[in-house]
Amino acid sequence: MKQLNMKDLGYTGRFETEAAMYGGLFVARVVSQSRDLYRILCENGELMASVSGKFRFETTRLSDFPAVGDFVMIDRETDLNGNAVIHHVLSRKSAFIRKAAGTANDEQIVASNIDTVFLCMSLNHDFNLRRLERYLAISWDSGAIPVVVLTKADLCDHVEQWVAQVESVAIGADILITSSVDEDGYASILKYIEPGQTVAFIGSSGVGKSTLINRLIGREQLDTHEIRADDKGRHTTTRRELIPLENGGMVIDTPGMRELGLENADLSKTFTDIEVLAAHCKFRDCTHTKEPGCAVQQAIQEGSLGTDRLASYLKLQKEAQYDGLNFRELEAKKLNEMFKEVGGMKNARKSIREKDKRKLMR
Repeated sequence: MKQLNMKDLGYTGRFETEAAMYGGLFVARVVSQSRDLYRILCENGELMASVSGKFRFETTRLSDFPAVGDFVMIDRETDLNGNAVIHHVLSRKSAFIRKAAGTANDEQIVASNIDTVFLCMSLNHDFNLRRLERYLAISWDSGAIPVVVLTKADLCDHVEQWVAQVESVAIGADILITSSVDEDGYASILKYIEPGQTVAFIGSSGVGKSTLINRLIGREQLDTHEIRADDKGRHTTTRRELIPLENGGMVIDTPGMRELGLENADLSKTFTDIEVLAAHCKFRDCTHTKEPGCAVQQAIQEGSLGTDRLASYLKLQKEAQYDGLNFRELEAKKLNEMFKEVGGMKNARKSIREKDKRKLMR
């Protein structure tokens, strides 16, 4: 097996601190999943793994099971005596979440521990500002940084007009324009992918995610197809997969998703324009529908805010558990609870550093 440096796979100090709790176990990162088996990378290379019986018995939520991008604690670093066994999933620094299909309340982790999320939308039939707002709301809450990637610019006339529409809703997010025709049509993405950094591509099937990833990999590893004439993409990616790149970065490809159900969302960043207006409403609990003195409705009457934009905001606000803890708050609470006996996460890190110093002095 090829010896790997886990730091090249994004294994930073925050994960080291938590991993130190589990003596006798080794750290690995989940690359892909097929039913109950996980393909993982550890220092000794690639292994197959499954969760322990205790883990399965004690886990009640789908989102608590390992997901692509997770760092996990395993019982071995070789496959000489069979597959590895996963005993723990380390707390995620970020996670892209959607509602699990066929369930009322459960969540599914699309990908975790991501630094940058590329939200891909093609400049043809797939173009949909309302869907982009949904993607942005989930992305801001995930803990990762969203970047809007407009693909297939070669198929679009007057690109600047389309970009202007995206700028009106993607407040605070970078916007990139790519083309599969030009040899350097993906070059703008490269600056976001550094050693130890993980990026994920999210978007509908057929918008060009796999084409972009193939360019990054340097070979045609992923199948590609166009959006059909009926505006539905062919599902070329059938499972999520983390792919290490030659420059030390990592990319996660995901199956195409036209709609994402909201569990947690950061609407304050996605709809900064509306939030700023709402601060000037006469009533603090204004619903921005028919109350007197509503600054949001006034902006609509003056033409500085579109009715579609407000309708999307109200819809996502109603759908999301807007008053609950968001993903980052939940993970921080989980970590502090885990390390409460030593005074929280900050003191735990200090304890690990002092422990390492003592080892070096021996």
